[in-house]
Amino acid sequence: MALMKDLVLTAFVGQVDPPRPEVKDAIETAKRAGIRVRMITGDHAVTAGAIARELGIEGRAITGAEFAAMSDEEAVQQIGEIGVIARVAPEHKVKLVNVLKRQGNIVAMTGDGVNDAPALKAADIGIAMGIAGTDVAKGAAKMILTDDNFATIVAAIGEGRKVYDNLQKFLRIQIVNLFMFILAFLGSSVFAIAGTALFSPQQVLWIHMLIVVPIGAMLGLDIASPGIMTRKPRPYDESIVSAGMYVQLFVAGAFMAASALVLFQIGKVAYGSFAVGQTMALVSLSLMNIFLALNVRFPQDTVFQASTFSNARLVYAYLWVVFGSILMTETGLFQAIFGTVPLTPYQWLLCVVPGVALLAMGDVYKAFLRQRARAETPNIVAAPV
Repeated sequence: MALMKDLVLTAFVGQVDPPRPEVKDAIETAKRAGIRVRMITGDHAVTAGAIARELGIEGRAITGAEFAAMSDEEAVQQIGEIGVIARVAPEHKVKLVNVLKRQGNIVAMTGDGVNDAPALKAADIGIAMGIAGTDVAKGAAKMILTDDNFATIVAAIGEGRKVYDNLQKFLRIQIVNLFMFILAFLGSSVFAIAGTALFSPQQVLWIHMLIVVPIGAMLGLDIASPGIMTRKPRPYDESIVSAGMYVQLFVAGAFMAASALVLFQIGKVAYGSFAVGQTMALVSLSLMNIFLALNVRFPQDTVFQASTFSNARLVYAYLWVVFGSILMTETGLFQAIFGTVPLTPYQWLLCVVPGVALLAMGDVYKAFLRQRARAETPNIVAAPV
């Protein structure tokens, strides 16, 4: 055509669709949390590889055809080196999900199109885009992202870890107190201290409803523990309370029960009063729950850090325990309800001692756990290239 002859290039226009600024930080956060991010896209391999390097996605870029040509065994062997798969078809995405699952990974897949639906369905967690996503993708996914932002996925992981962590904190303090009551009443009967009359029903309800419940509720609404997004993912089949943790909780419950029985005996023998012994044991158990909460809140971190008092509502719960214990022993109304008597300053001091000892033992054990963890972590030496 005549119009297509003797043309002169006067301009060259380039267009780029840059990733969102927050995505790079989100990928780095995911990496610290032990989460491997891979890119699977319909773009050209060179383009996808350049974007991956910009975002900090590790591994080489290959095409979907190259990935499809690998046998399952080859794919499993090489998948650790692959960070980007470009020019993909729907079956390539499904294969990637299946290969990763064969390695024992928990796989989350994101997508928005109809061709993403099979992989979203095959993944452990399919995440569809809520804005750009098709109805087919949303129907195949287990989760719909309302803002189509990858950083929101990483933020949701952090929130999920916090909820799980707080549930564990709540269960720990409940389990310790269950162990404590069982062992305390059993020990009272075996050693003929007070038999089944160790505590009255009202006193048991005091510990359960007015001491453990307020502290446990505030632990359940706690802020995220320090370093929660630097932990490696837990095994999918791990119990919410591990066997090792049960042993620790049993030891704590046994110590609390033994302390209560000793104080009961001191009050009954040294002060010649069943009521004094019962009151001392009850007050000591109330105060020990403060020190117990300080221990179980961060299972491996020392309590001597600023974050120990980072939850104001939990601090208020601690103050209530102290104030409530004073009300229970020093006011006529509460004495009549709970069958308690006033205590002398020295008796109050005796009630505090077991809690301090419990805190000290917990911190020493956590120091041992931290030391063992450091010893098991191999040193990484960078070699020159």
